[in-house]
Amino acid sequence: MLSYNPRADEAHLRAAYDYALAAHEGQFRRSGEPYIVHPVAVSALLAEQKLDDATLITALLHDTVEDTMATRDDIVRLFGAEIADLVDGVTKLTNFQLNSNETKQAENFRKLFVAMSKDMRVILVKLFDRLHNMRTIKSLPTEKQVKKARETMDIYAPLAGRMGMQWMRDELEDLSFQVLNPDARRSVLRRMARLRGVAEDEVEKIRYDIAHEMTGEGIPATVYGRAKRPYSIWRKMGQRDSDESFNRLSDIFGFRVITETRMDCYHALGAIHRRWRAVPGRFKDYISEPKVNGYRSLHTTVLGRDGKRVEVQIRTREMHEVAEKGVAAHWSYKDGEPMENPYSVDPAAWVGGLSEYFEAGTDVAEFFETVKLEMYADKVFCFTPKGEVIKLPKGATPLDFAFAIHTRIGLACVGARVDGSRVPLWTRLRNGQSVEIITAEGQSPQATWIDIAVTGKAKSAIRRALREAQRDRFIKLGRELVRGAFANIDKKATDKTLMTAARNLGLGSDHEELLSRLGSGEITARDVVTAVYPELAEAEGELVEMRRAVLGLDEGQSWERGSCCQPVPGERIVGITQPGTGVLVHAIDCPRLADYEDQMDRWVDLHWQPGRHSAAFGIVLEITMSNDAGVLGRVCTLIGEQKANISNVEFADRKPDFYRAMLEVEVSNVEHLHRVMTALEADTNVAEVRRHRESGEIS
Repeated sequence: MLSYNPRADEAHLRAAYDYALAAHEGQFRRSGEPYIVHPVAVSALLAEQKLDDATLITALLHDTVEDTMATRDDIVRLFGAEIADLVDGVTKLTNFQLNSNETKQAENFRKLFVAMSKDMRVILVKLFDRLHNMRTIKSLPTEKQVKKARETMDIYAPLAGRMGMQWMRDELEDLSFQVLNPDARRSVLRRMARLRGVAEDEVEKIRYDIAHEMTGEGIPATVYGRAKRPYSIWRKMGQRDSDESFNRLSDIFGFRVITETRMDCYHALGAIHRRWRAVPGRFKDYISEPKVNGYRSLHTTVLGRDGKRVEVQIRTREMHEVAEKGVAAHWSYKDGEPMENPYSVDPAAWVGGLSEYFEAGTDVAEFFETVKLEMYADKVFCFTPKGEVIKLPKGATPLDFAFAIHTRIGLACVGARVDGSRVPLWTRLRNGQSVEIITAEGQSPQATWIDIAVTGKAKSAIRRALREAQRDRFIKLGRELVRGAFANIDKKATDKTLMTAARNLGLGSDHEELLSRLGSGEITARDVVTAVYPELAEAEGELVEMRRAVLGLDEGQSWERGSCCQPVPGERIVGITQPGTGVLVHAIDCPRLADYEDQMDRWVDLHWQPGRHSAAFGIVLEITMSNDAGVLGRVCTLIGEQKANISNVEFADRKPDFYRAMLEVEVSNVEHLHRVMTALEADTNVAEVRRHRESGEIS
């Protein structure tokens, strides 16, 4: 730290080390090393980035509150409120279970972004903490390695890339790749070794050729070639096992030209394009249109020696500093002063760009979809008729463009002109196009817009508008569902009863909101019944607990039903172990089992726990019925009379005389399912009933 910031408080840093050493006394890592090795390593990694002493001290202390007797008050007293807040933020991030089910994951992701918006250094410490853990992951049991590697690949690696630390993203992905697909990585390494043996001289020749062109043009520049990481190569190949594609030099080597000024970058680009033929469609100018994390560079691909493709990046030394450090450059020091880099960005700028999704009432699953789209997607830049630049994810459409301008514009959109020509709303926009949105009063979003839109903002706004438009239909459907559910217990669903249910479910006394949520599938009819008559559920006698419903599992082993076959009690079942996630239960005749015929070590002999099971096993029935008034209500009543609940409904196909609906019904066992299907088949208005087993969900 003193090498780049001699004015830093050395005593403070040493005190933090001494405190962490004492706090972790007697604790050891899985590798057998003293635990203090880990926080010291994380702090050293941050020091390599020349970060401020507060961040380094936080790294030394980041596990003390979580894993020792230390408290936040202790950290405040000894090191101050700023560092205590940072340590507390890292501790909270450590407690996030980012690999849990999607709804939980979405809520945790929301919390993660709240933490980032307060102080980005919390995320920097967490990222370097994860980097060191991944570098030493081999000491963990195999199932924990897989779990952490998947979490790293899905969450932390893209986050590092989004924050501008592409080198860290590459390393995290490659370390995860080594755990998740070691055979593929070894294959890539073997091929890299073979190609490196014959291409090493060629790489140096290309580097010399580029440097020679720079010298000839009078451009002060440093040129070097670099090998790409195995996972980057694997992804670039599209996971194809193709020697021909691998043998292209550009698949494993890239070249960088580091210049002094911005003008030098374009001068160097011109020199390279004059010397070698440019590959069409492979040029990107991130200097005039930088990425949101501050990344600036010119990217081009040319045909070099013997017609081989050569990828070249061109940027200044200051741009390179930001390209290497990303948002971390904001806290970097040089000669005791914060670095003044004109290309570094406000570290919270891109987090602030998501602030509109924190509005009250935003669904967490929609928020998660928005965040993933914002993090993982490349950008395209289009212009309004007035010349304003609109940044969108790659693959965005005029609809996304309209909602990016304003939600009101998006909702009223009826068409678009791109570069002066009228185009369909599903057209994929390209960089540099000028887009004009055509609106009309009285226009409302169509259901097909969900599939056309790409951005989270557009999808979220469309869904909200559709929900409002469909509210009346949902209320009618909800009334039919709840009538059948209450008839099942010999009760009537009066408005007063529904108001009581609404209050007990936290919806005030708005029974129409209750019916709307029921009709849209947000709550189930069973939820409504239980909210009014909880004693009826308790009076039915002791049920087999869901977690104990399957016999044959190891102690503590989790399970879930296969969505492909949706087995229910009474059917013969078998389990397939899923590394890191438990056992997936299939019906014995499920076609998917053929995929595991050569992996018999993963098969588990299972059977259902004897006894009475609750009606909580969802299955999907595909029902073809006449398109007459009251038929759907009759179907719902028939299902309710068989003491089964409907948790979701979707109309798959509608004709003038018949229509087909997918009903997700909750049953207790196979006999219960047969009773429901028999009752439906006996109705004259029902043409066909069959069990839909392709998917466990209604999409």
